[in-house]
Amino acid sequence: MTPEINLPEVLAEVTAVFARYEQALMANQPAVLDELFWNSPHTLRYGFSESHYGHAGISAFRASLPVQSPPRELLRTVITTYGRDFATANCEFRREGATAVGRQSQTWLRTADGWRVVAAHVSLPG
Repeated sequence: MTPEINLPEVLAEVTAVFARYEQALMANQPAVLDELFWNSPHTLRYGFSESHYGHAGISAFRASLPVQSPPRELLRTVITTYGRDFATANCEFRREGATAVGRQSQTWLRTADGWRVVAAHVSLPG
């Protein structure tokens, strides 16, 4: 059975939590970012030059960053929900003053604690 795609109320929820994530990223709010990642050893994040496995590893990486993420402009964001409990968010972005276009993907799952990122990937062209 194919799940219903982009149910309006679910799409609105994921769009809002994605916006909250982006705001926390730009404002260097690691506590909010930690909250929005699923607190599980199964969570993963592939970064520009590093890989992190498990919520604890992702949280430790964030805590080690000396400064916030550089300001960026989201060029295109595509959020798709699948049923009521699963979604993907993909975007292209450009850092302030740069010409290269980066890519970010997130897989979101509705948990007992709300929507959480279970897998993420961010990259810039080499």
